[in-house]
Amino acid sequence: MFDSLQERLSGTLKKVTGQARLTEDNVKETLREVRLALLEADVALPVVKDFVEAVKQRAVGQEVSSSLNPGQQFVKIVQSEIESIMGEANESLNLSAQPPAVILMAGLQGAGKTTSVAKLSRYLKDREKKKVLVVSADVYRPAAIKQLETLAEEVGVGFFPSTVEQKPVEIANAAIAHAKQQFYDVLLVDTAGRLAIDEAMMAEISALHAAINPVETLFVVDAMTGQDAATTAKAFHETLPLTGVILTKADADSRGGAALSVRHITGKPIKFMGVGEKIDALEPFYPDRVASRILGMGDVLSLIEEAEQKIDKKKAEKLAKKIKKGKKFDLEDFRDQLQQMKNMGGIGSMLEKMPGMNGAAQAAAASQVDGKMFVQMEAIINSMTIKERRNPDLLNGSRKRRIVMGSGTQIQDLNRLLKQHKQMQKMMKKMKSKGGMANMMRGMSGMMGGGGGMPPGGMFK
Repeated sequence: MFDSLQERLSGTLKKVTGQARLTEDNVKETLREVRLALLEADVALPVVKDFVEAVKQRAVGQEVSSSLNPGQQFVKIVQSEIESIMGEANESLNLSAQPPAVILMAGLQGAGKTTSVAKLSRYLKDREKKKVLVVSADVYRPAAIKQLETLAEEVGVGFFPSTVEQKPVEIANAAIAHAKQQFYDVLLVDTAGRLAIDEAMMAEISALHAAINPVETLFVVDAMTGQDAATTAKAFHETLPLTGVILTKADADSRGGAALSVRHITGKPIKFMGVGEKIDALEPFYPDRVASRILGMGDVLSLIEEAEQKIDKKKAEKLAKKIKKGKKFDLEDFRDQLQQMKNMGGIGSMLEKMPGMNGAAQAAAASQVDGKMFVQMEAIINSMTIKERRNPDLLNGSRKRRIVMGSGTQIQDLNRLLKQHKQMQKMMKKMKSKGGMANMMRGMSGMMGGGGGMPPGGMFK
């Protein structure tokens, strides 16, 4: 996420971090590079101008000159101003209305609106413990209604049926009446999108908004569109009183222009961002954490929260006890770790959130450890007998040939897996020692550079 901006800013700021003294000249030079980095990231020009000016005012003033470490203080100022243009703090949904709290979702076609409705309903159901109903008022695309019905079933929330013959206001009012009768806490209303902003679309959604008076009106926008995302959001806000933005496809956005522009241009907070295709890949937007990621400082808080949500605690505790007793980390444990890693979005996603580990995260992505390789590794382990999984030393030539035939792989794939398992065993021992997590992360990073392949899993024991 935001890799190119992160790389450029991190490189620029490293030059100034060690400076014993900051002058107007070296601040000016650094800010010129920062300005170019932001423009290349497709951040809107007014945002760039205001950001650079704000940093300059603080950097050449008393705030830096009185600091014991001016270079590091400058980086802190940059981080603080990045947070400021994105909103400083997470703004949660306002659900304090008389049930059902109605949330209207708006946006252009292809921005991921219907998927975001499903992701948000899943979030409200699992995290906020709300009883959620969803309805589609998109009467132009029958497929959109069916898509929402399928997604609602997948995430386990209520779905209110609608047809293309109905009017959007009629659909929404009927859904509200049903939600009241069935004691739903929240109603999410999906609306029709267009390929571009047009008057008919704006008039229709404006009438719908006036009829149902939602407590939240969220604009769903594709992060990949850069500063155009902020421009489109502004156009919508001139018609609809938006309360916030959902930024989709943030995981695929290497630039970051949308994240850095939307709040400043629209005045409306980014409340959530989509970070993957999976139905649970929606995160509350924390400007301080995103700023930290952009500057290559990691995002440990989000990593911990994700672990709390997705890690199988019983399996983690069982493995921890096993390792403490000095028992070996076997291939069944390794398979469990692969599954845990998949739940956490893969090794690249996890390393990206660790301070100073973005290089290793990019290397993990480049070496394709995630995805298909996870499936292949699981297939190899599943083709072994229980005895072989618990004691890999039993694997001689004939056993290996049987395993690769059974899993549809090659001998070198099996040997690579066994090598990674050995490396993981060593890391498990490090987890017992003082500074276990740090030792383990250093080991993982080193293995990326050493060509041994990134061993998946093993972070949360």
